[in-house]
Amino acid sequence: MHQNILLPLLVFFPMVAAVLGYAIGRNNKEARNYWACLATFLVMGGTLLLIGKHTDYSLPQFCGLGLNFEGDGLRVVLAVLTSSIWFITTVFSKEYFAHYHNRNRYYFFMLMTLGATLGIFLSADLYTTFIFFEMMSFTSFVLVIHQESDEVIRAAQTYLGIAIIGGLVTLMGLFMMYHMAGTLNIEALAEFMSTQEDKSKFYLVGGLILFGFAAKAGIFPLHTWLPEAYPAAPTPATTLLSCILSKAGIFGVLVLSCKIFLYDVGWGNFVLLLGVITMVTGAVLAVFSVNLKRTLACSSMSQIGFVTIAIGMQGLLGTHNALAAGGTILHIVNHSLLKLVLFLSAAVIYMNLRKLNLNEIRGWGKDKPLLKFIFLMGVLGITGIPFWNGYISKTLIHESIVEYIELLHEAGQSTIYMQSIEWIFLLSGGLTLAYMTKIFVAIFVETNPYANSCYPSRKGNYISKVSGIILTLCAVALPIVGIFPYLTADKIADASYHFMGAHAPEHAVQYFAWVNVKGAVISIVIGALVYLFFIRKVLMERDHNGNLVYIDRWPKGLNLEDKIYRPVLLKILPFIGAFFARIAGSLTDGFISILRMAIFNDDSGRVVPPEDRYFSAYTDEETDKIVYGEGFAKSLLMIGIGLAVAMLYILF
Repeated sequence: MHQNILLPLLVFFPMVAAVLGYAIGRNNKEARNYWACLATFLVMGGTLLLIGKHTDYSLPQFCGLGLNFEGDGLRVVLAVLTSSIWFITTVFSKEYFAHYHNRNRYYFFMLMTLGATLGIFLSADLYTTFIFFEMMSFTSFVLVIHQESDEVIRAAQTYLGIAIIGGLVTLMGLFMMYHMAGTLNIEALAEFMSTQEDKSKFYLVGGLILFGFAAKAGIFPLHTWLPEAYPAAPTPATTLLSCILSKAGIFGVLVLSCKIFLYDVGWGNFVLLLGVITMVTGAVLAVFSVNLKRTLACSSMSQIGFVTIAIGMQGLLGTHNALAAGGTILHIVNHSLLKLVLFLSAAVIYMNLRKLNLNEIRGWGKDKPLLKFIFLMGVLGITGIPFWNGYISKTLIHESIVEYIELLHEAGQSTIYMQSIEWIFLLSGGLTLAYMTKIFVAIFVETNPYANSCYPSRKGNYISKVSGIILTLCAVALPIVGIFPYLTADKIADASYHFMGAHAPEHAVQYFAWVNVKGAVISIVIGALVYLFFIRKVLMERDHNGNLVYIDRWPKGLNLEDKIYRPVLLKILPFIGAFFARIAGSLTDGFISILRMAIFNDDSGRVVPPEDRYFSAYTDEETDKIVYGEGFAKSLLMIGIGLAVAMLYILF
């Protein structure tokens, strides 16, 4: 490796560009828009220069422990993915925000978030990762809250609250890991953990570090912010949240699973279980949703579950993890490309209608063949239809499960658990087809009987030529990746294997052989049945005019945020904190009183005159230090008690 100044430039240039863009925007908004596009284009060009290279760069003692960057396989893939999607979204934002207020603020924090996100993906140690991870949480919060309505503010508060709590828990885990390993460098941690015979003693530390990353990725049970924040944010910001920021959380999960707990079966099972629950929960929520962006948001949660399953399978398969590793990185990339197309298509619909409810936007796309084609490409890709990109990555993940079942069978062990997970995997794929069919049919096939009252008049084209060209190119790329996986997807996987402790499969994967296509066919059949007999029969009913409408039948009592998280975070925990704070205050007052008695009183308890005190020979300045030390001792003891209480709360 060699030092490459390009790495920190990619991180800090967008932040400088944000400041310059804000200054430009105060005088010329159009120039500001072009500057933002130019800045993101330059960043994209910079990340492309890293392809095929292995470089690093360090800023010693910066922020204490220094900032360390590295550009290699997986990191470069994620950096290129980030910068490309950011550039496309920035170009699209020019049209989307044409009539919005506070655009200067949006572009400022959008560029700041870009720099922070690249700081995460190019980080060489968890200290650097954490610094930029927290920065990204706060800058992206402003993107979420941009519209400032009551509903948006509530969603943004949840987003920020979970991000802060997650960050603090992760920080505690990093403190403990640094104490145990003496380093936070990712490669050094991997070497240290490879010498540990029993990795289970690190599970608690790993769980604490995982907490914050899982929260950002939207992994169950830290997912509650996602179905609320995604619809609340402006759609270009939602696109970035789904396509990129959620992958920042996945990057942390990858570091833990592929570096610290490499080939660890216990950790792999834990991550696998989280992935299964997240995958199913997101899919079920999407099936019930009647809001376009909320459906796509829950879909993002479900797809993150697919990725998490692939990461868990790497731990179970050990050195045979090639299929799982390939499925991991390819589904990260594929999901980002798919949601770029789907969310920006949703942005086009919202720009024209200012509505997202399926009953209100129903039938709007019937006479818009270009948008119908673009959206259809995204639907076919995310549902795993053969010859589209989503099929490639889902096939690899599914085959990794099948491979592990075969290994268990050969070892004479029970396969019931993994066979159950395989069927849940196929069921979730079917649910994906069902809810994506629902929104496609609603928008582009069905007729809206209330079109005259639902569709506001709009002059000009429903999409600009620039946006139309960009979205068309992105949509066309999806089947190209799916038809020619050996020229596209496999190259991306090859560049990422090293980071995940994997190697390329010994034999080329026959993606379109019946043994692999069969899984997709099963999911398609399940999806068709769910759509025809559940969505059309149970989740729709006739209104007072006899027209079929979509109904939200999700039980309100199953909202974890309203029933558990907000009451606990806003009522119970503050009460517990105040209770222990009073105890800590009383204890420290008693401790200081004893300390004062020891210093100022003699053995008989009589107050000693100042001239007879044993430290009377000290100067006034030294005496002041002793007296002020009382306050320091009190503060130190309170902090210690607080940390002890926090640890006990987390452990028990």
